[in-house]
Amino acid sequence: MDDRIKVKLPRWYRPFSMPARYKIAYGGRGSGKSWTFARGLVLRAYKDPLRILCARELQNSIQDSVHQVIKDQIEMMGLEAGFTVKEKGIYSHVGAQFLFKGLRGMKNNATQIKSLEGTDICWIEEGQTISKASLETLAPTIRKPGSEIWITFNPDQESDPVYQLAMNPPPGSIVRKVNYNQNPWFPKELELERAWMQRTDPDAYAHVWKGHCRQYTDAQVLRGKWIVEPFTPSEDWHGPYYGADWGYAQDPTALVRCWIHDDRLYIEHEAWQIGCEIDETPALFDTVPESRAHIIRADSARPETINYMRRKGYRIIGAKKGKGSVEDGVAHLRGYEKIIIHPRCAHTAEEARLWSFKVDRLSGDVLPRLEDNHNHCWDAIRYALQPIIRRGSGGDRYAITQSRTVV
Repeated sequence: MDDRIKVKLPRWYRPFSMPARYKIAYGGRGSGKSWTFARGLVLRAYKDPLRILCARELQNSIQDSVHQVIKDQIEMMGLEAGFTVKEKGIYSHVGAQFLFKGLRGMKNNATQIKSLEGTDICWIEEGQTISKASLETLAPTIRKPGSEIWITFNPDQESDPVYQLAMNPPPGSIVRKVNYNQNPWFPKELELERAWMQRTDPDAYAHVWKGHCRQYTDAQVLRGKWIVEPFTPSEDWHGPYYGADWGYAQDPTALVRCWIHDDRLYIEHEAWQIGCEIDETPALFDTVPESRAHIIRADSARPETINYMRRKGYRIIGAKKGKGSVEDGVAHLRGYEKIIIHPRCAHTAEEARLWSFKVDRLSGDVLPRLEDNHNHCWDAIRYALQPIIRRGSGGDRYAITQSRTVV
């Protein structure tokens, strides 16, 4: 049989061809993680007599496993002559075997543990569902010299054991985040789905397609209020309004340009840079159209920066602050029917997803206090809209909005 095989593999897979105890690929839908790992394992089994365990937390039947995925990849690569596919296992002409098992309850099953000790490679699919007990039991069970543990998963909660493993892997591990845009087989049908969700539900999009962990929905300041969508301002729109937030050390300097029309807020342009020195700020601001022609309301905590920008030709003033001004700004933003963010404003959209209220660590209750993070573009937007924001509007409404418990 000819051992020369020409197979297409994504570029991100290249490091996984090297030996490593842990090989982890995670990310959003449509990334091809499962296809790629299955393809890599089939190629290994075609050449070497390996014992490969395909595991998941629960497996009530072979239909719950990756048995079909392995079989499909064998056929897609034209390697049917080198494998025998049976209902409970897949075997290669050189003596390799694929076994399929569920892991739940393994800790108390000595016979099952012993049966896994000769495993060369263990592939855990749907890793986000793996319990801490299963992971802790599996790792010392796969003990053969040179044995490897491969894991693919779509992130769910930050507290999930496999996500924590991916974020803090043992030395020498290979960990890659991969998404749809790195999948050479990404189909046009999924592209239509992806683009639709990106427009209509950016929060869900970040989790499903970009591989971010789920966020505390009730804690998100702008939950349900914003979308990402192209637009072109018209002459009858109010604006443009400009706002700026100054950076400190690792915080970005940000400038935004926005409009108001039919009870909707439109974010059209942004400038954003971490570590922006004061003499670099004019060049940054000039990336936003007409930023020298309109009044810019900026964080008044940096009067020296405001004076410098005035000398450089900007019509810039300090935004008025005071007790309750942040609460009033939040209530104002949530009062719009919808907030539309132009796709070019990537940092504004990312902050819209992450800007959150604090959550009580023990009870999970959302607290009426903002996290001081992921808020730089939105602080700039609050400053831009400061003359329009009604004072005292954030009191009771703000508190009631945040009284619910995180689910």
